Amino acid sequence: MKAPGIPANEQERLEAVRQYNLLDTLPEQDFDTITNLTASICDTPISLVTLLDSDRNFLKSHYGVPFNESPRDISFCGHAILSTDDIFIVEDARKDDRFHDNPLVAEHNAIFYAGVPLINADGYPLGTLCVFDTVPRKLTEKQKESLLALARQTMNLFELRKQNIDLKELQEELKFRNNELKNFAGVVSHDMKMPLANMIVTADILKKKYSSELDEQAAEYISYLKDSSFTLSEYIEGLLQHYESERTASKQYEKFDIQQLLEEIVELLNINLDCEIHFPEENIEIVCNRVALEQIFLNLIGNSLKYNDKDKIEIVIDCKRKDNLYEFTIQDNGMGIPEDKINDIFNLFSTVGNLDRHGKKGNGIGLSTVKRIINNLGGTIEVDSTVGQGTTFTFTILQQS
Repeated sequence: MKAPGIPANEQERLEAVRQYNLLDTLPEQDFDTITNLTASICDTPISLVTLLDSDRNFLKSHYGVPFNESPRDISFCGHAILSTDDIFIVEDARKDDRFHDNPLVAEHNAIFYAGVPLINADGYPLGTLCVFDTVPRKLTEKQKESLLALARQTMNLFELRKQNIDLKELQEELKFRNNELKNFAGVVSHDMKMPLANMIVTADILKKKYSSELDEQAAEYISYLKDSSFTLSEYIEGLLQHYESERTASKQYEKFDIQQLLEEIVELLNINLDCEIHFPEENIEIVCNRVALEQIFLNLIGNSLKYNDKDKIEIVIDCKRKDNLYEFTIQDNGMGIPEDKINDIFNLFSTVGNLDRHGKKGNGIGLSTVKRIINNLGGTIEVDSTVGQGTTFTFTILQQS
């Protein structure tokens, strides 16, 4: 018997084999289908998908034999991966000096062998798709073509497996980095809240205590400092809400009336404008995450108030059950959103460009946060808008039992 040689790039080849995470895995239907089909086409009792490890031949799929690995030094596949032929064929192992006294021949009557090396894109032979028979024989040209085609399909399955592994690793890496970013943003935002509050209070003190000594321009500078501090404070508060949105959506569900919730929200907004808000005609009892829904409405109604240039603001809110969802609409007569901006308004830090009724520009955080919360509640959100006439937001959330 002649043991198979070792490839010159064996360490790199072994590393390539292990990247596919197939060694010591359980049988899988996709690979078993290939060996079953291969045995049928080649008319052989045995068909295998193998992977050559450092000291063994692991059988990822084994049709016709009860074991799933064998020593590498007696394997036919160890010879096949060194071959330069498309198919490594041994027609009668009893007459071949390399195999005539091989235990597989003597004890398991492995007389005929044909194996196609499974070579990855980097040129490393990982293993084989092979067939065995207990009698000497030949393969027809059609059987050879089929064997090569099935080997290519096996390699495609290997590559899909590796792509899935790489994708999962990338997802884990992105999840880790996203958590790092969330933690960083949370810490920074939290630590900045107190200094900003101190700046706002200090600006008020300066203006009140030294008002008689300040000229008009100095007073304007202090007002500008206070307004900028408020803007930054709102920005930071928006960031905190954005990164807390997943936690908000995971809170406990409760039962409540939609009109009662809306009344509390309007009271929280402390509206001092000429505004008419129409609640849903039917007072539906809702079971969902009340805190999350409250945050959604606070943001959307707040936007309807801020981005409205009419003398009288009108907001119409509706709610209805639709299949296993609650569907809400908030319609206003505000400034509207340009058509070329609608697809971007839910992106973090994306702004339409409109100044609100107080001449301030938005920070592009609120609607992104709203969408995250709605998605986490199993719903979707859409917007329809006409510049100068108004905007309608329609969103859904899953009903909870």
